[in-house]
Amino acid sequence: MEESGNRLDTLQAIELAEGVEVRLRIAGPLLRGGALALDLVIQWLFLMLLSVVFMMTGLVIGGQATEGLLSLSWFVIWWWYPVFFEAGKWGATPGKRIVGLRVVQTSGSPITFSQSVLRNFLRYADGMPFLGAVVMGIPTFGFAIVATLATKRFQRLGDLAAGTVVVYDKTPPEPSVSSPPPVESIQPTVALRPEEVKALSSFRDRAALWSDGRREEIADHARELSGSKGAAGVSRLMAMAHWLQERR
Repeated sequence: MEESGNRLDTLQAIELAEGVEVRLRIAGPLLRGGALALDLVIQWLFLMLLSVVFMMTGLVIGGQATEGLLSLSWFVIWWWYPVFFEAGKWGATPGKRIVGLRVVQTSGSPITFSQSVLRNFLRYADGMPFLGAVVMGIPTFGFAIVATLATKRFQRLGDLAAGTVVVYDKTPPEPSVSSPPPVESIQPTVALRPEEVKALSSFRDRAALWSDGRREEIADHARELSGSKGAAGVSRLMAMAHWLQERR
């Protein structure tokens, strides 16, 4: 049940090498599929518009030149449309922006141009298997669906190769839960190292940002110090932190 809950909650904490923790709200395959559908519609409209323009100028530049320009336009729009948008300052194609998504590195940083090229050029592999002929077939994105459902961060093959994830562009703030101050101060029963004192003080300062269950879960890791579990452990740790902060 716990593993299932972690899969449903797409807010994931990632600890970087510098010891900094970032929290990313990972987007699931359903919303990403909607963004892809919007992008395909936009790309198709671009191609239709260019086709009309080239057909109108075809009498001047010739039929072969018109066909060449249409082929070049198809190549640029199909392959480079997502690359330039995702490597830009928005980090998202128009379809992703409409549904509120963006592409970032697994560290939360904006993706580079080379990462954008890699993840989008591998979209051909993610589109397999194809219905009909390989060149003009309809992509089923079967490989992409299997990969996103099999990975913790819903990464398709292109994401795995490029080290990227798709996240919600604007993550709603976590609700603040009030945490009453301890009614008394309790001196720790053992001598604490400086980093332990800092951790205990940080626990009290940040406790108001967590739910009761989250506070108890963290406090249970320090039950050897508090001598209690659950809500009683939280109260004792808060009282010890209060005692330490009063002595500063």
